[in-house]
Amino acid sequence: MMSAAAPYMLVVNPASGTVSKHRIIPHLCRKLDAMGIEYDIAPTDGPGHATVLARQAVDEGREALLVCGGDGTVNEAASGLIGSHTAMGILPSGSGNGLARHLGIPVDIDSALKVIGGHNIIRADYGTANGNPFFCTFGVGFDAAVSERCARQRRRGIMMYLKNAFDEYIKFNPEEYIIEANGKVITEQAFLVVCCNASQYGNNAFVAPNASITDGELDITIVHKGNLVSRAMVGMDMLTGLIGKNALVETFRARSATIIRKTDSAAHVDGDVIRLDKSIEVKCHHAGIDVFSPTDSTRFVPLLTPTRLMLRDAFLGARKLLSFRAK
Repeated sequence: MMSAAAPYMLVVNPASGTVSKHRIIPHLCRKLDAMGIEYDIAPTDGPGHATVLARQAVDEGREALLVCGGDGTVNEAASGLIGSHTAMGILPSGSGNGLARHLGIPVDIDSALKVIGGHNIIRADYGTANGNPFFCTFGVGFDAAVSERCARQRRRGIMMYLKNAFDEYIKFNPEEYIIEANGKVITEQAFLVVCCNASQYGNNAFVAPNASITDGELDITIVHKGNLVSRAMVGMDMLTGLIGKNALVETFRARSATIIRKTDSAAHVDGDVIRLDKSIEVKCHHAGIDVFSPTDSTRFVPLLTPTRLMLRDAFLGARKLLSFRAK
């Protein structure tokens, strides 16, 4: 660990994801030292602390803020970097890792560090919902209700998320929304309305497969009321990338939108629950933050891309398990 003048700050959320960070931090230090990167370690100590640390990094003129954590930690850190040229590097260690996955950053610490070493930085968009920043998705309806249910529990992970999603799915009642965008007004009983800066929620669940993080627009996805069976098919189509072909789904792009609902039920930004007024102003802010990104990118192809990513995750998961057992 270097002095306060080190060009990089390493922010680690000890509570993110499902794996203890007591092994990850020493491993990160060894790797960063081998890469010749000078850094300070700054563990977070609670909600909002990553934003404070990010603003400190900007004030100190640091070149980069490396964030080891999940989508919530990434959201907090990125919120503190908006408008600056301190670049954010994502070292994904959460349970969903939506922004990292959208950018093509491997959900593997060693591979993610190679992205940092490549020093390819893009100027990315972000969104706001009544002023609350989001970098992947903002949503109301079913996805927000699931996030609220998950927030009440300490356990994390995909299996716990799926259990909560199933429990909520059985009892959830769609709500009426008025959506104003691009000079048009849509009134609809909807299962969910999600505004996407990036293509997925996380865990390769593609709610807007063709979304771009640099185009200055949000991809807005409306899942109509439907029934238990037809809505279940939407979930399957998210995993295959075929959601755009589902008759229950309507998508369009807009720089801004107003969502009006009859209740002030839960909403979420990047999977974290927030409470907002019944009227919500959603905006895309173009080129607001610097982010380390892989230099190579591949066009999204339904079925093929999700299958390739699923196999890569399986390989990385097996390698990580074998590595932990060997230690």
